[in-house]
Amino acid sequence: MSDEAGAAGPEPPAPTTELSLSVRAQLLATEHWSLLASRSTTQGEVLTRISMFLTFTSASLLSVALVGNATQFSDDFRAFALTILSIDVVVGLLTQIRVLNVGMEDLMYVLAMNRLRAAYVELDPGMARYLMAGYHDDEAGSEQTYYFLGGRGSFSQVAGSSMMFIMTANSALLALLIGSVLTVLQVPTPVSISVAVVAALAFFAFTMVRGGRRYYAVWKINQPISPTPH
Repeated sequence: MSDEAGAAGPEPPAPTTELSLSVRAQLLATEHWSLLASRSTTQGEVLTRISMFLTFTSASLLSVALVGNATQFSDDFRAFALTILSIDVVVGLLTQIRVLNVGMEDLMYVLAMNRLRAAYVELDPGMARYLMAGYHDDEAGSEQTYYFLGGRGSFSQVAGSSMMFIMTANSALLALLIGSVLTVLQVPTPVSISVAVVAALAFFAFTMVRGGRRYYAVWKINQPISPTPH
């Protein structure tokens, strides 16, 4: 028995409470920095995508104007203009999908970091009064993290978002494309404008409803472990 014990070596000492809390804090901090880096990278990527889309759209519309002057707005110009506008709409829709996905990913990162802050507070309850960002992983906690000082409504948050911006730009492009197609088909101008405006508003409303459904679905799926006390 003694030989077997000697071969196995001495048993490792049981971790002390202080060491356990220290390691736990380091692991939480490492995960927190990882989430911060991922969130920063994602935000930078989507802003670059929006800038690329705006640059591409501006250049393409300028090319349409130059070609129109060069061809005296002939039938070839109309075909060229419709092709360019169609490409702009497709690129805009792809950009909008990415912007919506990033918005949901950003909410994911905020909830994850709120949960980590709850773990910090669990380690040291006294630090809660120093945190301005939320440390509850529910909707109320995410709203506190997005705006520390409070008092800013959901409408302001949504109206000033990148998603609202790209939706407005795509709605305008879609209206321009539909109006141009109807004009080429020799539909009366008042009718073309009316149909284009209605289509743009319908597209805007559809994407708003779809984005809202995805947002509210998060709170049905998310199961907070540190909900905001009521």
